[in-house]
Amino acid sequence: MASSSTLYVDLDGSLIATDLLHESLLSLVRVEPLAFLHLPRWLMQGKAALKRELASRAEIDVTTLPYRPEVLKFVQDARADGRRVVLATASDSGLALKVAEHLDIFDGVLASDGEHNLGGARKLEAMQVDAAGKDFSYLGDRPVDLAVWRGAESAVVVSRSDGLARRAASVTRLDAHIKPAAVSLKRYLYALRVHQWLKNVLVFLPLMPVLHALDWRVVFHAGVAFFAFGLMASSIYVLNDLLDLSSDRRHKRKRFRPFASGEISVPTGLWMCAGLCSASLLLSLLLLPPMFMGVLLIYLVLTTTYSFYLKRRAIVDVFSLAGLYTVRVAAGAAATGLPLSFWILSFSLFIFLSLALAKRYVELSGTPAEVYQMTQDRNYHPVDLPLVLCAGVAAGQMSALVLSLYLNDQQMLARYSNPALLWILIPVFLFWIMRIWLKAVRGALHDDPVVFAARDWVSRLALVIGAAALWAAG
Repeated sequence: MASSSTLYVDLDGSLIATDLLHESLLSLVRVEPLAFLHLPRWLMQGKAALKRELASRAEIDVTTLPYRPEVLKFVQDARADGRRVVLATASDSGLALKVAEHLDIFDGVLASDGEHNLGGARKLEAMQVDAAGKDFSYLGDRPVDLAVWRGAESAVVVSRSDGLARRAASVTRLDAHIKPAAVSLKRYLYALRVHQWLKNVLVFLPLMPVLHALDWRVVFHAGVAFFAFGLMASSIYVLNDLLDLSSDRRHKRKRFRPFASGEISVPTGLWMCAGLCSASLLLSLLLLPPMFMGVLLIYLVLTTTYSFYLKRRAIVDVFSLAGLYTVRVAAGAAATGLPLSFWILSFSLFIFLSLALAKRYVELSGTPAEVYQMTQDRNYHPVDLPLVLCAGVAAGQMSALVLSLYLNDQQMLARYSNPALLWILIPVFLFWIMRIWLKAVRGALHDDPVVFAARDWVSRLALVIGAAALWAAG
């Protein structure tokens, strides 16, 4: 490697494990959804003009971008060897300059300027002019960079593809092949939040009054509804993660999520979102009653509205979350044709409002940085903590009261041969909800109470006792 040659470093996909154009588009959708309608007009003015418009509106924190540590080390080693290093990117110069200023490892920046898009052959021309006829190396990550490597003295390839490295080596000297780690299936499943499918067990709740007289059709339809809701919920989780990239990267745990860390690309995430949503709707259309499709579409509209707007409105957000849980119960009734009990709806509203408030309480009790992020993203403030605590505990107690009244309903009692045994559910449930809040106050609760309950042995024991009481009462 010639120590005197300039090293030009690509940004998108090379220095960072994401693409600033994709991130700018997501930021626009999140901050100014209606501005998305201007995209065709901006694109007609040229790709460089589009990037300039997006960069001027994007809220991208360059300090939290997923920089590739192995590429940073390569660049730092090049500088230590006395080489001139220049950031050369097709991204808009406004964002590129912020990246360069943050890293402070580049001697110059070549980027799109609103009139000229610095990609492919145009990037090569800009580097040749900047190098003033001298040899240079180029670090890139995709096949389009072959046009640049043909005019370079040597190539540094950042890609998992051995084929791309071979193609680069066929047009110039290959100095290095930096291979980012492959994404495991486990990480894709985590992005889908498969563990959150536990929440969809709520579709089986309408079956509780008829446990003693179930038939296979009811169970089958409830099972299909479970999977349909799981697929739809996963698509929304992916969308949420894409919209929350910036805030997730500032969170001590969420920054390791597959999209925030750059392990899974934005385009892949969008395809995942569309595919999961389509699969859910198709499954519902083919195997479930039309009423279920209606409830599923209501869930889709409500949860999408939550993602774009409602989750940034204090109090409105927790009622929205409670409503999303309750919709799952309504979906179970729609799928099975069973009547939707007023008692069950009332119980669902109170218990899920309590759990949603517990989630907010945990987030609002975090580090100063997390509390600041809550203020920015959720419009909650530190002074709201006592209100959230009181409202959450009160909602939990109200859910226990509704459950006790439901177990005393004459129609409910008539379905069981030993209804007195059902009262075991009351102290067990009261103990469980109080323990959830005790954990929250002590800072020992996962920020999602439902996930905590799934992993907590005491919660599992309470569930077993409750199921045993229902079986013995029948």
